[in-house]
Amino acid sequence: MTQQLSEVDAAADGESSSPPPKPLGKKLLRFNSPLAQVSLIGLVCFCLPGMYNALNGLGGGGQADHTVADNANTALYACFGVFGVVGGAIHNLLGPRLTLFLGSLTYPLYVAAFLNYNHHPTSQIFPVIAGALLGVGAGFLWAAQGAIMTSYPSPNRRGTYISLFWCIFSFGSVLGGLLPLSLNFRRGTTAASVNDGTYVAFMAVMLVGVALTLLFLPPHKIVRDDGDTAATTSSTSTSAAMEAGEVLRLFGDWRMLLVLVPAWGSNFFYTYQFNNVNALLFTLRTRGLNNVVYWGAQMLGSLGLGYLLDFSFASRRKRGLVGVAVFAVLGTAIWGGGFANQLRYVDGEWDDLIDFKDGRRYAGPFVLYCSYGMLDAMFQSLIYWILGALTNDSQVLSRYAGFYKGVQSAGAAVSWQVDFHKTPLMTQLIVNWALITVSYPLLALLVFLGVKDDDSLVSSSVEDGKDNKDTKLSSLIGFH
Repeated sequence: MTQQLSEVDAAADGESSSPPPKPLGKKLLRFNSPLAQVSLIGLVCFCLPGMYNALNGLGGGGQADHTVADNANTALYACFGVFGVVGGAIHNLLGPRLTLFLGSLTYPLYVAAFLNYNHHPTSQIFPVIAGALLGVGAGFLWAAQGAIMTSYPSPNRRGTYISLFWCIFSFGSVLGGLLPLSLNFRRGTTAASVNDGTYVAFMAVMLVGVALTLLFLPPHKIVRDDGDTAATTSSTSTSAAMEAGEVLRLFGDWRMLLVLVPAWGSNFFYTYQFNNVNALLFTLRTRGLNNVVYWGAQMLGSLGLGYLLDFSFASRRKRGLVGVAVFAVLGTAIWGGGFANQLRYVDGEWDDLIDFKDGRRYAGPFVLYCSYGMLDAMFQSLIYWILGALTNDSQVLSRYAGFYKGVQSAGAAVSWQVDFHKTPLMTQLIVNWALITVSYPLLALLVFLGVKDDDSLVSSSVEDGKDNKDTKLSSLIGFH
């Protein structure tokens, strides 16, 4: 009788009488593990955004004239800015499989538009419409990706899993960079636009990515090696009205306000780097080679930062602060090198294109361009790690990831128009450098206020506006 009363008392206190879940161990072939699902989303991004990045990294979408790519990418990122923010809500309503499938369909359509433009260069309508549709699809895909990457791994291994994803994803861009390099190599140093075969090859790989999205499992079926489910959430169900309200609340969340400038700047530099460094300085075949190494450098940058964020110190907050400091030192050095390089062609004119066979003449700009790629991966990996350390709630993380990608894409939309309007290149460089520099103290403040060392203290909900960190932030910036 005493045992029965104890069980009743435990149930009344909200405690389960069932034993805790048993560790499952590290089974590499277990498909419902975070490792398998994060690897799968890496493969999907290998085939879809990876190929898109490889094509875009050529400058002008592989075209000699940047105008059509500038307009298409402006439409893309303008739509991405909206649907990125709501993408987290869409993911919470539809689940990862359907969200990813709908988003993936827009990628091969975008490449098909540039293939069509190769034969109808007087009409930009198809590329611009395809760019807008890709913005919608990319908002869906990247919100789901962010939720999977930040909520599925255990908190003490998020940096490692982010690095794993980034390496698989970037390797897609590496191989994607080999496509135009191999298919256009024999065209010599005078070719201006890529051939039809390049676009067809990109589309074929993207269609594989579309098929892979059908393999994803719902979050509640993902089980970590310790037996815990990955779908930790403060609510058992959600609705369109609830998600709309939660998305609106993000714009008043102090965490997201601190993320605004870093998110805006984290893709703003792509236009400058792709169009006004790679496409302006190098021959077509060398641009393809640079693309390969640019994305390869991303793998190294993400691996190094991931190790630092997971294994460098016992204190999670200290790891985050050191990560920001390392990123700040490297960022200052690399963009300083970019400034010195830009002084060589302040007027934006570079008549004698550099080929990879040019030896010393090629070495300096090549190292700079690769360093840009390494810094990009470090920047985005750092932001994802910080977002993942703010909460354990998988639904909240979906919205955080969507907000980040939405703001990031709005910034990218502006950057493509900055290039379209022929803004002086030195001005573009200074704006990019300034955005990165302002991000350093903001990310450090977010780590200091929002990242806790004890994972049991991390909120599983956004209903923590009255906690100590909010009070501390209010006293710092002067409002309550």
